[in-house]
Amino acid sequence: MNLLKTIFLAVLTFLSVSAFPQNDSKKNMEKKNVLVVYFSAMGTTKRVAEKLANLADADICEIIPINPYTNADLNWHNSQSRSSVEMNDPQSRPEIKAIGIDVSKYDCIFLGYPIWWDLVPRAVNTFIESSDLAGKTIIPFVTSGSSSIAGSVAALKKSYPKVKWQTGRLLNHASVEEIKIWLNKIGISPL
Repeated sequence: MNLLKTIFLAVLTFLSVSAFPQNDSKKNMEKKNVLVVYFSAMGTTKRVAEKLANLADADICEIIPINPYTNADLNWHNSQSRSSVEMNDPQSRPEIKAIGIDVSKYDCIFLGYPIWWDLVPRAVNTFIESSDLAGKTIIPFVTSGSSSIAGSVAALKKSYPKVKWQTGRLLNHASVEEIKIWLNKIGISPL
C-alpha cells in the first residue's frame, strides 16, 4: 500500500511540475513574438509606444535617424524644412541607425509613427525597406495632431503588399484601459 501511495504521489508531483513550465514556456514564447517598433521625432509616439509595449509585454525598439530632427527640421510651415523636403519626395529615405533587433524572430510587429502629410515619415519607409517584413503581421499605431490613420495605412498597403497589414489605431491620448481594450480586440492579452 505504501509503495502504491509513493508511486501515486511521484506521478502526481511529476505531472504538476512538468505541466506548469510547459505552459509558462509557451506563454513566454508567445510574448517574445511581439515587437513594438516606433519612430518619434518629438517624443509623443515614444510615450505611446512604451505604454503599448508594457501592456502587450512586447520587446521594443526605436527607429532613429542618423541625423536627428531639430525643431527647424520639423517646421511643416516652411517648404524648405527637412521634413517638408523629405515628404515632398516619395523616394526620400533618410538614413537610420541599425535597430539592433532581428525582426525575423517576431510574428507580430506594432509599427508606431507620427502622421506627416497624411503619410508615414520617410524614416519609417527606410526601416520597412531595410527589414524583411514579408509575411509578417504589422499593426500600425499613430499619433497625429489632426490626421487620421487611414491615408498612411492605405499608402503602406500599396507600397508594401507582401506585409500582412492589420487594422491600426490612432493612439494620441489613449488611456491604459483603452489600449487594453484594443489589445484584447486584436487578440493580444494585455498585462
